[in-house]
Amino acid sequence: MRKIALGLMALSLTGAAEAPLTVDSARLSDTVKVLASDEFEGRNPGTPGEAKTIEYLIARFKALGLQPGGPGGAWVQKVPLIHTRLGEGETALIAANGKRIPLMRPSDLNLTTVGAAPKIDIAGAPMVFVGYGVSAPEAEWDDFKGADLKGKVAVFLVNDPDFEAVEGEDAFGRFGGKRMTYYGRWTYKFDEAARRGAVAALIVHDTGGAGYGWSTVSANQGENYDIVRGPEDRRVPLQGWIAHDVADRMFADAGLDLNAMRKAARSASFKPVALPLRFAASMPVKVDRIESGNVLAKIPGAKRPAESVMFGAHWDAYGQGQPDATGKTIRPGANDDGLGVAGVLELARLFKAGPAPDRSLVFALWTGEERGLLGSEYYATHPVYPFATTAANLTLDILQTAGPAKDVILVGAGNSSLDALLADAAKTQGRTITPETFSERGLFYRADHFSVVRKGVPSLLLMALGGAPDLKAGGKTAGQAWLDAYMACYHKTCDVWSADWDLRGAAEDIALFHDMGARLAKAGVWPEWSAGSEFAGLRAKTRAARK
Repeated sequence: MRKIALGLMALSLTGAAEAPLTVDSARLSDTVKVLASDEFEGRNPGTPGEAKTIEYLIARFKALGLQPGGPGGAWVQKVPLIHTRLGEGETALIAANGKRIPLMRPSDLNLTTVGAAPKIDIAGAPMVFVGYGVSAPEAEWDDFKGADLKGKVAVFLVNDPDFEAVEGEDAFGRFGGKRMTYYGRWTYKFDEAARRGAVAALIVHDTGGAGYGWSTVSANQGENYDIVRGPEDRRVPLQGWIAHDVADRMFADAGLDLNAMRKAARSASFKPVALPLRFAASMPVKVDRIESGNVLAKIPGAKRPAESVMFGAHWDAYGQGQPDATGKTIRPGANDDGLGVAGVLELARLFKAGPAPDRSLVFALWTGEERGLLGSEYYATHPVYPFATTAANLTLDILQTAGPAKDVILVGAGNSSLDALLADAAKTQGRTITPETFSERGLFYRADHFSVVRKGVPSLLLMALGGAPDLKAGGKTAGQAWLDAYMACYHKTCDVWSADWDLRGAAEDIALFHDMGARLAKAGVWPEWSAGSEFAGLRAKTRAARK
């Protein structure tokens, strides 16, 4: 393996000549080999594997000479989690004549809760179809029209209003076309249901709109995790998905045509529709509490220490599960996200070896990403560094292991001025930018950076799942072959470290973040959200803090 030279850092931040710094592929491989070993048991939060992971990461940061970056000068930000599992019980629709129509889990619907109540008991709540459930003032769109959802079950369509819109319909072009926005994510819909007092939220599953099939939706088998929240941060008591064909029958039984309702929901004049059905659910909930942790390290800024640039990855994986065909139970998460963690550690090494930055550099290794971005979400609700003066977040989550590429895949193209900064860095490597292939899958909203995005911080994600890289050896064909092979092991026991990995491409991607980070570390550089972004308004509210 060779080292990747960083052209930008041949000059110090003050302009003085410096020896080139390098991303070391061998160091990346060695780190992943350790984190993905059986000793770490798949790095599941709240297990002995977590304790070993935290100890290892702190030791690595200490050896690099970084300072603790957590609250009160600690290495770890404690993250209290709740772990819930729904037991057996009844779920049913109640027709206007009182007839009960059983719904089977997980074939008809998949349900979870993130509440601490020992039982779910919904005797017969009214059901309301809320279309796509979008409230977007900047797009002049409101699906709710003031409807009262308190004590009711909200039924949503997946994705955005213009995912299936055609020219001439109101929704056409308002939400980025096929590209998913934040409003298309299931997390947004559940949040809206909670904000409006619903007792349950159901999303009608559609493989195209969701970006994954029913087997993915139902894989958790009634299990969920969340951070422990205060009473002011309400979650919807019961949340889940209803299978497409079941929803079709449900609407038909109510005298409605779901396809016609989809079309109606693409109109700006759409209003919620009360369904002549009630929803019943009764089941016990097993609740466990777990204390996990985010590992935070920093390099203090020499001139503007109160301003920061954040680099992030998640340390957790899926722990142990059912045996695979070979009997293996540990899901080691070598690439997802052991390689991202290795990249953040390598960035920390390089920045510590270089000139002192103007701004503080924060290196965050999050817990609970695989359970719903939970570690970063906890940080977002308990920040250590003010969001108003966090210049940017740069996140690594899955990098390609097939060698150098001619391009870099950009997830969430057009969101912010960080795109141009990435393009400049790529140009120094002789690479081009390729927008993600499947923007309708909403990858930009599915990694840890999104927790701080929701607080207005401009962020950029490097994730190899965005499309096939154009490899220098074999082009797009070879890149697609690598992506297909990796996806076959995604979240499975076969996401393992391999001595055969060619990490030169991953090293180049990490070098891009080093280049960008060096520019962002300079005082006065403030990335901005693009005009029309759903997050631009959040950032604008804190503009005075960035003088």
